[in-house]
Amino acid sequence: MRVALITESFLPTVSGVTTSVCQVLDHLARSGHEAMVIAPTGAPAAYAGFPVHSVPAARYRQFPVGMPSPQVHRLLADFAPDVLHAASPFLLGAQGIAAANRLDIPSVAVFQTDVAGYARRNGLGPAAAAAWRFVRWVHEGADLTLVPSTASMLDLRRIGLRRLDRWTRGVDLAGYHPNRRTDPAVAALRQRLAPNGELVVGYVGRMAPEKQVERFRALRGVPGIRLALVGDGPSVPAIERALAGMPVSWLGRLDGAELGRAYAAFDLFLHAGTEETFGQTLQEAHAAGLPVVAPRAGGPIDLVAHGENGLLFAPDDESDLRRCVTLLTRDPALRLRMGEAGRRSVLGRSWQNVCDQLLGHYETVIDDRAAVRATVAVPLSMQR
Repeated sequence: MRVALITESFLPTVSGVTTSVCQVLDHLARSGHEAMVIAPTGAPAAYAGFPVHSVPAARYRQFPVGMPSPQVHRLLADFAPDVLHAASPFLLGAQGIAAANRLDIPSVAVFQTDVAGYARRNGLGPAAAAAWRFVRWVHEGADLTLVPSTASMLDLRRIGLRRLDRWTRGVDLAGYHPNRRTDPAVAALRQRLAPNGELVVGYVGRMAPEKQVERFRALRGVPGIRLALVGDGPSVPAIERALAGMPVSWLGRLDGAELGRAYAAFDLFLHAGTEETFGQTLQEAHAAGLPVVAPRAGGPIDLVAHGENGLLFAPDDESDLRRCVTLLTRDPALRLRMGEAGRRSVLGRSWQNVCDQLLGHYETVIDDRAAVRATVAVPLSMQR
């Protein structure tokens, strides 16, 4: 199979979109498929043995945003893929889907942005309706849109999209594992984070407005805890102000083995943002055997079974956030039980399994497009 991936985010930018695209490319390479990538400028020239073609980009909130380019049509025409994968399509992805349709190439679009939440948080008001119209226009062009959660499915059905299916995200079950807690390096990190044996409330993710890390201020004064924050981004100064005087360790951006050790050093995981279409870090926390506290909104609703592998708090109620975290800090048996349940809940979500499902979606749109071509090719007199 020949797969063209067009993505709004790619290395060196680290994001959920980048992680998913890299995992898909790794899987395609292992499975013997051919691929190429179209990404915003600044990307490496190759990944997993596949060529990466850069197109011009503008900067927005520290991210490169790929701009439409005449290169896109030419690159797709030259590569002649069996399918186009558009990762979180915006301007660049929309052009890729349109070019694929002109070239009669089936396409799969992956939805990963909470448009309504973004518009609400930024006070866009009436512009939210225009944003949803843009989303509908982009995704109507794709043969299939893959959505990560029940909430996203409802949002897209509400705006009239119908060619939808579910596709979640995989998780590294070996890199994030409860057994890592016995690692001497984890013990050393934990000693640094909680020198007096405190419980470590951890967070992993971008420090950006939509992540709402400032809401951790609700934990001010909860006895016997320390906060450990992994990640960087434009909201660091605002978060520092909100959490001033609280026991916080800033670990910066981590990946690979260092990130696995950080999860292993936590006692519980807290996510405060209400605009997650999925919630990849929640899955990683569950893989590490941690109970998760998250808002009852968006992707976390599918990932956190309230009272089983974590707790869901009322989205706009910081006192409920505090109540949930406090309950877990006071009950080690509950933390252990929920952490074990969290690990069990993700055992079927290895990247191998999830990417195999994606290949199945590719095959579906390829077969469907072939069937349409066959129907069109049959003379009208023979169709009667």
